[in-house]
Amino acid sequence: MIRDALAKVRYPGTGTDLVTAGMVDDNIRIEGNKVSLSLLFDKPNDPFIKSVVRAAETAILTYVGKDVDIREHITAVSRHAQRPEPDNLLPGVKNLIAVSSGKGGVGKSTVAANLAVALSEAGYRVGLLDADIFGPSQPKMFGLEAARPQMTHVNGRDLIEPVERYGVKLLSIGFFVNKDNAILWRGAMASNALRQLINDADWGALDYFLIDLPPGTSDIHLTMVQTLALTGAVVVSTPQDVALADARKGISMFTGDKVNVPVLGLVENMAWFTPAELPENKYYIFGKDGGKRLAEELNIPLLGQIPIVQSIREGGDSGVPVAQIPGNPAGIAFRTLAKNVIEQVAIRNERLPSTVRVKVTS
Repeated sequence: MIRDALAKVRYPGTGTDLVTAGMVDDNIRIEGNKVSLSLLFDKPNDPFIKSVVRAAETAILTYVGKDVDIREHITAVSRHAQRPEPDNLLPGVKNLIAVSSGKGGVGKSTVAANLAVALSEAGYRVGLLDADIFGPSQPKMFGLEAARPQMTHVNGRDLIEPVERYGVKLLSIGFFVNKDNAILWRGAMASNALRQLINDADWGALDYFLIDLPPGTSDIHLTMVQTLALTGAVVVSTPQDVALADARKGISMFTGDKVNVPVLGLVENMAWFTPAELPENKYYIFGKDGGKRLAEELNIPLLGQIPIVQSIREGGDSGVPVAQIPGNPAGIAFRTLAKNVIEQVAIRNERLPSTVRVKVTS
C-alpha cells in the first residue's frame, strides 16, 4: 500500500512517478502506525527534495490512512553517493572527543569553542561539530551566524564543506536553519541531521575532532556513540551540588557497560569570579572546588578550573573566543585546559585499545 501511494507522486523534474523512477528505497519500515522510508535523489542538493517529501507524506496520509505516523519520517538520500563503511566514517581523524555536560547552563559550548581554538593555537588540526541540534550556539561564538557552507565534490561524492575560522573547521545545524526560529523535530529527524553533518561533510585530516553535545542524555548521545568510535569524553560542570549531581550522571553514561567511552576528565567551569579591576581576587559564587572533589571521588583527572570573567562572556557574544587573544588571563586558562586534554588523550591512547563504535541493543 505504501508503494501504491507513492506511485501517485510525480517527480517534478521528469514527470515520472516515484516508484517507476526508482526513487523509493527498499528500506520501508512499519512499526505499528509509524512508517519510515528513504527517497533516492540523484543529487544531495536537489531543488525538489522538500516538495517531493511533502507530497509523499500527503500521498501516504491520503491513500493509506490519515492516522499513519509519517511526518518527518521520510529521509532524502543521494542515490549515487557511496558513503564510507560505518567503521571508517572519518578515516583522516586521529582523535574524536565528546564535550558533554549533565545539565544546561554550565558553559559547555563556551568550553568546547575555546578548547578547539586553543588546540588550533597549539598547532593542531582541529574540527568542531555543533551537535546541540536544538540549541546550536557555535555559529555565534565563532562570529559565523551569516555563514552558509558550500558543497564540494570529493571522490565522487558531493559533500558539505565545513566553515573555517581561527584555524577550526566548524559545522552546525545553525548554518542551515533560521537562527530566530525554534527547531521542532522528533528525535529521529534530529539524529538523521546529525549523521549528515558527520557522514556527508568533508572533514579531511584532523588531529582533534571535538563534538559539542547537547546537555543531559538523549537520542543524540546514543546516535553519536553508535555512529563514531569516540576516543574519550570531556565533561563540563560548575562547582555547585545541583550541577555536580547531573555531571555524575553524565559521567556514568559514558563509563557504563553499554557505552564504555573513556572519560578524559572533568572541567570545572565558573570556578570562581575574578573582577577585571581586582585580578588577584577570587569569589566562589557557586562554591569552592566542587568539581575538584568530584574528580577525586570518581578517580578521573581535573582538566581545568575556568574562572568567571567578563572577557569570556564578551568573546562568546562577539564571536572572538578568548583562547586566541594573546595575554588574556582567561585565554591562558583555556590553553592550560588544551595542554591537559592533549596529555590525557596521549595517556588514553597508550594504555587503552583502539576505540570501536558502540553497539547499543536496548
